[in-house]
Amino acid sequence: MGIDGAKIILGTTGSIAVYKAVCLGRELIKNGAEVRVIMTENSARFVSPMTFRSALSTKVLVSSFEDDEEYHLAHIKWAEWADLMLIAPATANFIAKAVNGIADDLLSTTLLAARCQVVFVPAMNTFMYLNPVTVQNIRKLEELGYYVMPTESGELACGELGAGRFPKTKKIVEYIEDILIRRKKLKDKKILITAGPTREYIDPVRFISNASSGLMGVALSDSAMRMGASVTLIHGPISVPPPPVKAIEVTSADEMYEAVLSEFEKCDVVFMAAAVSDFSPQTQYEQKMKKENNNTVTITLSKTPDILAELGKRKKNHILVGFSLETENIVENARKKLFEKNLDLIIANKLSE
Repeated sequence: MGIDGAKIILGTTGSIAVYKAVCLGRELIKNGAEVRVIMTENSARFVSPMTFRSALSTKVLVSSFEDDEEYHLAHIKWAEWADLMLIAPATANFIAKAVNGIADDLLSTTLLAARCQVVFVPAMNTFMYLNPVTVQNIRKLEELGYYVMPTESGELACGELGAGRFPKTKKIVEYIEDILIRRKKLKDKKILITAGPTREYIDPVRFISNASSGLMGVALSDSAMRMGASVTLIHGPISVPPPPVKAIEVTSADEMYEAVLSEFEKCDVVFMAAAVSDFSPQTQYEQKMKKENNNTVTITLSKTPDILAELGKRKKNHILVGFSLETENIVENARKKLFEKNLDLIIANKLSE
């Protein structure tokens, strides 16, 4: 089972549903997890830390300033220890804090230091849950790479019926188990991924590039990381934030070439998702070019290094995956690239109209 042997931090926030987190913690332990608990002060107003200590026979922290020397810098030590951090229940307030990087208590500082998988299980009144601000914040959590488990609908503490209800313990355990199982699928695998465009400068202001956002490479990096792989992301000027993996930023095709070759021998799989410029100006002007009286400008271009072809020549036991963006003859062009560059797999797609 995915939970067996997992080290889990159970973080509880100030919701009436916190009493259900006691049963959740016990169930995680029954399934073989090692559980530690961090409570916010508001959470401790609903259920005492002693309840968790007694029911789970585990370490429970509330304050960042515990007197016990064992808990010195706990937000760092516990974050490094954990395989998964489970915020359950997660209030609208704590979700808003997490989205904005606010770290004003032990739970939020530990979250900020965490490099493991993080799962939020919201629990709140329907109107709070469906408030546009909360909806937006939950979407932002997911964009930041966190998991957010959907709430259930049913009777709430206020007596009303609607969304925002804390899910059943069994469902939460199954949700976490699925995440942990996926996290182990690529364990011990080293994956190299490239993303985004390159820029080939004509002068200090102008450059040749393309419209790649880097989203494909970033999404692949995030998925591989979540499945337990050791990921290196080499990217150009991307417009989406990279996940928390080893990231190497480059600008030009030459820089991409050097960075990829330096990492190639260390990896098992390569996804060349970057949209590397095929051509670069032979001359790069040190000063901005002026219009003056010229109606036309001639720029002589040279081919940039073919990174994918070079990797195809060098590969041994590597799995090499290429991408092919085409405007016509998609299958034929992709198949040609697959064989000519000695690839194991190619993903072909057509430029959107």
